[in-house]
Amino acid sequence: MRSALLAASLLVFVLTPPAHAAQSWKVAHTDVSATVTLADNGALSISAAKAEKTFLNPSALGLRTTNADLSTGLQFVSRSDRTVREQYATASGRRRQHQVDANETTLRFTKGTERLDVVLRVSADGLGYRYALGKSATVTGEATDFAVPASAKAVLLPWDNGRQDYESIHTHTTVAQAPQVAYGYPSLFQVDGTWLLLTESDLTGDYGASRITLKNNRFQLTLPDAQTQSNGTTPWRTLIVGDLATVVESDLTTDLASPNKAGDTSWIRPGISAWSWWGDGTGDLALQKKYVDYAAKQGWEHILVDSGWKNWGSGQVQELIRYGAQRNVGVQLWVHYSDLDTASERDSKLPQWQRWGATGLKIDFMNSDSQARMRWYDAILAATAKHRLMVNFHGSTVPRGTERTWPHVMSYEGVRGAEGVKPRPGRQPYPVSHYLTLPFTRNLAGSMDFTPVTFSGVRTNSDAAELALSVIYESGLQHFADRVSNYPKYPIAERLLKTVPSVWDETKLLAGDPGALAVIARRNGAEWYVGANVAGNARTLDVPLSFLGSGTWTAEIYSDGSDRKLTFGTRTVTAGATLSLPVAKDGGFTVRFMQPARPQVA
Repeated sequence: MRSALLAASLLVFVLTPPAHAAQSWKVAHTDVSATVTLADNGALSISAAKAEKTFLNPSALGLRTTNADLSTGLQFVSRSDRTVREQYATASGRRRQHQVDANETTLRFTKGTERLDVVLRVSADGLGYRYALGKSATVTGEATDFAVPASAKAVLLPWDNGRQDYESIHTHTTVAQAPQVAYGYPSLFQVDGTWLLLTESDLTGDYGASRITLKNNRFQLTLPDAQTQSNGTTPWRTLIVGDLATVVESDLTTDLASPNKAGDTSWIRPGISAWSWWGDGTGDLALQKKYVDYAAKQGWEHILVDSGWKNWGSGQVQELIRYGAQRNVGVQLWVHYSDLDTASERDSKLPQWQRWGATGLKIDFMNSDSQARMRWYDAILAATAKHRLMVNFHGSTVPRGTERTWPHVMSYEGVRGAEGVKPRPGRQPYPVSHYLTLPFTRNLAGSMDFTPVTFSGVRTNSDAAELALSVIYESGLQHFADRVSNYPKYPIAERLLKTVPSVWDETKLLAGDPGALAVIARRNGAEWYVGANVAGNARTLDVPLSFLGSGTWTAEIYSDGSDRKLTFGTRTVTAGATLSLPVAKDGGFTVRFMQPARPQVA
């Protein structure tokens, strides 16, 4: 009898699962899938695949608060699923009309009385996930990491702990060979032919802006503060995945962002802007009127008056704004963020600048990703929307879907831009690879105020390559930074710069190799523009024209001449054809495609 009882007890023991048996849940859309696994010790991880090929190895999930360590000892409670289908509009970006089609799953876990939800959304172009605690909490860190395969190619932005301004030059390496330091978003990887862009979305003052730190071939999500006073929901950890064209054309970062909080957007006026600081300094009222006159001649929508205008007196500033308004040119004003650091400053200055008729502000020198600074962004975004002032942030973080939530945000710096090639004794040009990395990294985070088309800058690229940046780089406010006295020396460039828009209805990558080649097509209304840049030897580029609609098109071609100077020509082309164009060493071209106007029917 005793042996029978022992055998029975052993049988019960074998058949009873452990309290924390490993479990997993899969979420998929088309050929993108993500799997969340709960290990037998209650620790969570996530892995992800594209067409059954893993691009993210099991990576830790969870966070720590002052109440509990929610990275281990978790128990599964429930799963809920929903389909997300939305339409929304933005005033700027790779396109203005957007559609969301995604599958979303919420996995709920508990540890004692504490709760951790993992909200996972998967779409055809990638996935995002965030944590929800169900209550406010003090977050002391995250377990979150990203185990991108060690063999993956990597394009990384070294994080500058001093400046905190995203203005380093990218490193092209592999995960295994990359220095084990901190990196800023977005980070680009190539895993067995699949591209992955890592960033975050829907950041507010409820959290600090994170970055990633490489350690033992894993990228650890790093928060800027020792403690974060969270409302209980984190930003989305965002992974855009697919071929390079899918990554470049993706809306996932804005898809995950919160809807428009600004309300009416009819007053928002993206466009092209002249900017005197780069070439002539701020100067005086007379100089700025020259910039207004040139902008009006070119049909540009704005000028930007940089640091120094406060010394003029308010009467002269208002005179300039009236002078611009008479010529349909808006005037933006530069301010230091500390000028608007308090509610009382915002309440007094913003209404005044609105009364003057300023169209927007360039706000500079935030230089922090802390939660306190993110709360300041929340406050200034709401206040400027209220007073109908567009915003361009410099010395800033990078956008994280902001153009959906606050459509009046026209651009951010967060880039080593043309300020660094402003002529000065001893200044060295950027490597051409820098220009060709940004379309696949920083500019995919959102509008980028590089301030391009500086023919008199310190540079080695051709004139046609410099001109093509007007299309390759996307910015809701595109500041062309050279002197207005210099542009007339380039009449061919002036011809293009009279027509090129700053807002787009469609974007397509025609060819690309980060750091070496970018050929990008963008549509505004019925017209298409193609911008191309190459690094290295002269060659001929073949541009497939399948993106064009039916019928014949006139192609205006701005390209490299035999002396690397601009030339202009036209051709008649049709969709499905191939346009072959020569480019010089470190050269490029721009093509504007138009169709003849159809005759009106009587």
